Amino acid sequence: MEKDCELMRRVYAIADNIFSPIAENTKDNFIAAANSKTAIKKHSNSDIFSTPFFASLLGKIEVHNGFSRFESVCISSIENALKPIENLLNKSETIFILSSTKGNVELIENGNYTKADISLFNSAKKVANKFSLNNQPIVVSNACISGVLAINIAQQLLANGSYKHAVICGADVLSKFVISGFHALGAASSEICKPFDKNRAGINLGECAATIVLSTEEKLNTFPKKIEVGKGFTTNDSNHISGPSRTGAELAFAIQKTISENQIAIDEISFVNAHGTATLFNDEMEAKAFNLSGIAQVPTNSTKAITGHTLGAAGVVESILSIHSLLENKILPSTNFSELGTTVPVNVNAQYISSEKSVALKTASGFGGCNAVTFFKIA
Repeated sequence: MEKDCELMRRVYAIADNIFSPIAENTKDNFIAAANSKTAIKKHSNSDIFSTPFFASLLGKIEVHNGFSRFESVCISSIENALKPIENLLNKSETIFILSSTKGNVELIENGNYTKADISLFNSAKKVANKFSLNNQPIVVSNACISGVLAINIAQQLLANGSYKHAVICGADVLSKFVISGFHALGAASSEICKPFDKNRAGINLGECAATIVLSTEEKLNTFPKKIEVGKGFTTNDSNHISGPSRTGAELAFAIQKTISENQIAIDEISFVNAHGTATLFNDEMEAKAFNLSGIAQVPTNSTKAITGHTLGAAGVVESILSIHSLLENKILPSTNFSELGTTVPVNVNAQYISSEKSVALKTASGFGGCNAVTFFKIA
């Protein structure tokens, strides 16, 4: 076992991009989150939903020739992420991973599509070929943990030497199918969401594409500090198709494994970026998991009230915001939080504050009872 560990390579985050309704770059998205400037607004669009709804929607975007709207936002985000390193990556040593829950599902609504058009793997191949990333791409579509799971998969592939670089893009766009589905579940809020708050009433959905580039070659780093990506873990509740665990034990197990396997001390953790959807059951489950795993006193935030729940992009965009929090020695506020609304304590951080600690945990949970945890640290 010790010999195997010695052979594992260190993996670093070296570049990124957030392409959102706020801005097409990470810097401005981070500033918005720091200042609680939300992209969520009330929309009246009968083509998407019959009544007004709160969401974070992209405006008019450049649709690339031969690509769908969904594929185009992926391309735009990847282009921006690769700008500082595009000519430095050896593309034969690079794996492309696409994280999405819905992909081109909106094409079904107009009836003008082929089977290939709505295939996530076909979209991944098209996008990969656009950037001459000719290795067989990987698609991760596992509900709302997709983005975190994609990062964990990339970290493992790089750590074991299968590749030297990974380009991970998480993206989803909204459609009638997506919005009506969440409203049918009674999960959508009629106001800007309030993660962990006593008066929370559900989620707001959001559109976004976010890209993170990982590498074992730290010399390619574009950040002012080195950010190491650690080994993450995944569990499943085996409880219900849409309802999370009643106890939080399964997410707690993934948190504990991440902490122990990476030899992290809890007092090293600057903050936890939670899934924090602002639904009654998810926030309660996470609170229980944080208590069971011993991290309930660690400052905790959710950025869902800034970006909305961006589905397949959520784990990627929130990981990027967490990385830049570490780079800035800051903890982002959990916007719209005023009074704790869970039955067990959580140290929800409501202000933009300083922290000199070096580790951030990122959690995610989703339909089907899936949970994923990853972590980042200043190397």
